[in-house]
Amino acid sequence: MLKANGIHKSYGNLQVLKGVNLEISKSEIVSIVGSSGAGKSTLLQILGTLDKPDSGQIEMNGLDLIRLKGEELAKFRNEQIGFIFQFHNLLPEFTALENIQIPGFIRNTNSNQLAKKAAELAELLGISHRLDSKPNTLSGGEQQRVAVARALINNPAVVFADEPSGNLDTKNARGLHELFFTLRKELGQAFVIVTHNEELANMADRKVTMKDGLIEASDLIS
Repeated sequence: MLKANGIHKSYGNLQVLKGVNLEISKSEIVSIVGSSGAGKSTLLQILGTLDKPDSGQIEMNGLDLIRLKGEELAKFRNEQIGFIFQFHNLLPEFTALENIQIPGFIRNTNSNQLAKKAAELAELLGISHRLDSKPNTLSGGEQQRVAVARALINNPAVVFADEPSGNLDTKNARGLHELFFTLRKELGQAFVIVTHNEELANMADRKVTMKDGLIEASDLIS
């Protein structure tokens, strides 16, 4: 589904990615681990089209993502990719429901259809009772579940998560990672998860280990 070949990225004289090759299959859950500075988050941002490589190729279902620009790129990102970040990035002036719906508003989805989809996701994620709440009244786990619902509202092909459980306690962190498997079963998305937590990384279908800007190992988890 998603293929990256020969990805290089430098910032000034610092080489962050040194020729990364990675393939993500449909509905696969992949964790990416490695020490700080290994290039994990940079790779995730490039795969998610938030940044461009200096060289290399990225394709999704045969579409050359490197060539996408402007409105075409924004449309592809909105429709095909979901993002979950460590700090949730919820808009404080909006309710949980409104935050979930934002990518759908951008896509001009019918308001009734959007409300129905948001309600279905909230039910699946166990936050139906908090939809009218503002982010500052939600727990960390609830905020992250709102962020997950927002990432899924447009039914993307792949969801990229950068340290999604980094601000959660152990119980909520494990619950979030288990939730990704439930969502994959129910909705069919692929998940690519950058994490420092080895225990949680080992819950994935495959664990990719990065070191010094390269993939050191790619191991199937039995």
